[in-house]
Amino acid sequence: MQEILQYLFSGLTNGAIYAVIALGFSILFNATELINFAHGEFVMLGALCLVTLWSGLHLPLPLALLLSAAAVGGVGFLFQRLAIHPVRKPDHIVLVIITVGASIFFRGLGMLLWGKDAFAVPSFTRKASVEVAGAVLTSQSLVIIGTVGVLALVLHFFFRRTLTGKAMEACAISRRAAWLTGIPAQGMVLLAFVLSAVIGGLGGLIIAPITMCSYDMGTVLGLKGFCAAMLGGLGSLWGAVLGGLLLGVLESLSVGLINSGLKDATAFLLLLMILYVRPSGLLGNRSVQRF
Repeated sequence: MQEILQYLFSGLTNGAIYAVIALGFSILFNATELINFAHGEFVMLGALCLVTLWSGLHLPLPLALLLSAAAVGGVGFLFQRLAIHPVRKPDHIVLVIITVGASIFFRGLGMLLWGKDAFAVPSFTRKASVEVAGAVLTSQSLVIIGTVGVLALVLHFFFRRTLTGKAMEACAISRRAAWLTGIPAQGMVLLAFVLSAVIGGLGGLIIAPITMCSYDMGTVLGLKGFCAAMLGGLGSLWGAVLGGLLLGVLESLSVGLINSGLKDATAFLLLLMILYVRPSGLLGNRSVQRF
C-alpha cells in the first residue's frame, strides 16, 4: 500500500506537469484550431531561462520566474508574427509543418545558447516534505500541483468572466462572425499564441527543480502534453487537467507495478485506446462547453 501511494504521488506530480502543457495546447487550439508541435520547446525555453536568470545571474526567484515567463511569451509573439501570420494560405497541414520546423529551430537555438550539458535547479522552497502513510510528497510536488490548480481556476475565470476571454472564445466559434461584431480576430489569435507560450514556459519553470534541464527536454514533454490534451478532449480546459493527471498516474503505476520500459509507451497506448473508444476525448463532447 505504501508503494502504491508513493507511485500515486509521483504520478500526480508528473500529471500536473502534463496538465500545464496540455492547457497550452487547448488554449491555442480553441482560438486558431492549430496544434503547435513547437509547444514542447516553450517548456524547454522556460526551464533554461530560469537556469540562466536564477542559477546563473542569481536574481531573486520571483523576478527570475517573471522574466523567464515574459521571455517565453516574447518568443511566442515573434513566432506568431514572423512564422504564422505571413502565411497567405493558412491550411492546417501547412501550419503544422511550420510548427514542426519551428520545433527543430528552437531546439537548435537552445543547443547553441546553452550547450549540450544538462543543468540542475534547486527547489523553490526549503520546507520539509510531507509524509502520508509512509509515502513522501516533496515540497516541490506540492508547488507543482498547487500551480496547476491556481492556473486552471484563473483561466476559467478569464474565459468566463472577462471580455477579452469571451472575445477569444467567440473567435474560436466563428472568426468571421467575431470580426463582424467588432472583435479584432487577429489580435485574439496573437494573444492566444502569447498566452499558450507563457503557459508552456510555466510548465518548464515548475519542472526545472525536479529534472535536469537541457536543450532537448521539451520534445517528449510536448508529445505527452499533447496526448494529455487529446485524452481529456482537445479544447477543453478541465479536460486538459483531467487528461494530464490521469496520464501521469497511469504512467507511474505502469512503471512501478509492471515494467519501467513502459514509461514513454504508456501515454501513446492510452491515447490510442481512448481515441478508439471515444475519439473526442473524455470531456470533449458537445454537451460540455469549452472553457
